[in-house]
Amino acid sequence: MKLQTQRFIDRWVGQLLCGGVSAGVRFTGLFSAPAKLDKAPKNILVILLSEMGSIVLAGPMFAELRRKYPSAAIHVLQLKKNQEVSKLLSLTQPENMHSLDDSSGVSLIRDILKVSLAMRKLGLDAVIDCELFSRVSALLSFSTGAPVRVGFTPHTQEGLYRGSFINHAIPYNPYQHISKQFLSLVDALESEGSAPRNKAAEIRELPVDTELSVKFSAAELQSYRSQVQTDHPVTANRKLVLMYAGGGILPERAWPPAHYARVAQGLCAAGFAVGLIGLKDDAQLAKDLMAQIRNEACIDLTGYTRSIRELLMLFHASKLLITNDGGPGHFATVTPIQTMVFFGPETGKLYGPLGMRNKVLESGIACSPCLSAYNHRLTFCDGDNQCLKRIAPDPVLEDALQFLNGSTPSQ
Repeated sequence: MKLQTQRFIDRWVGQLLCGGVSAGVRFTGLFSAPAKLDKAPKNILVILLSEMGSIVLAGPMFAELRRKYPSAAIHVLQLKKNQEVSKLLSLTQPENMHSLDDSSGVSLIRDILKVSLAMRKLGLDAVIDCELFSRVSALLSFSTGAPVRVGFTPHTQEGLYRGSFINHAIPYNPYQHISKQFLSLVDALESEGSAPRNKAAEIRELPVDTELSVKFSAAELQSYRSQVQTDHPVTANRKLVLMYAGGGILPERAWPPAHYARVAQGLCAAGFAVGLIGLKDDAQLAKDLMAQIRNEACIDLTGYTRSIRELLMLFHASKLLITNDGGPGHFATVTPIQTMVFFGPETGKLYGPLGMRNKVLESGIACSPCLSAYNHRLTFCDGDNQCLKRIAPDPVLEDALQFLNGSTPSQ
């Protein structure tokens, strides 16, 4: 199903359904006590429908859930296309992973009904809705039958209505990194109703570690590194730098291809190999970049990795990743590779990769960032993303060379 179609249905049908559910919950609430979490919950569901990078940013939240509720089974509901990452990162046991197929409206409705019935049969103690202002995820939290429903509330913000049936709600804070806000959702499980009455929750710092890992044996990594060198002999005697120049579902997040080409040319001239990574859909972009770079030390690796696991092994075999905002920059944080990540339409202050091995690159012009939960991530720049175009390639090349030659990139 197209993204714009999903947004249209979520906005108009979603608001109507949220209003109806809210009225019903308000009436039945007159005859029942406020829902509270049991001291030893058995089943907690986390709804995480966002793109794959958010899965990594939610790592500290899952670790905190396991620490606070060691006897509870943590269930995860995601879009089917994102499940590979969750399984690889072992967010929970495979049997506790549930999915929705959003390839068509029929398959989505079918899976919503299927999951809702399964969760009601299971008997959830609580559900955590990690989506910001999505109506479908809010409705899902109700349809699962969980008595304690945790999620974000727009409070007094107009145009973001998603009902009033999230009974342990916290305000979304556009000034705090999303990983901290995910941790606040865990705190809200035991709150007395909705925040900001939950001001007594502990003060949390921005997590330094994702608390996620993927185990590889030394032999496995060496075998993969040897395979890369066999397939691309130029990497045998050169340190490998990876570049992800694609924009994914949000092309406005992409640094200009000409800038990538300039940096790649400089790296190749300095004795490094450059690998252009991406999905098969990025093959034409890589071909165009190769034509601009014109150096045998630059290789096309789009479609080379057949899974996220292989991508992580490629990160292990490389020294540096230069990437647009998106999944690769977050996946890299569970490997030893250094990253340089461009932000503009969105900001690293809210969605930057966790850890100490990354550098966020932003121009800071007045209109940046422009994508937010408040405008459903629709930009007004009409593709002219000056916030990224104004990040000049030469300083980026200088920072990359400083790191590769053993110095610390400038901050």
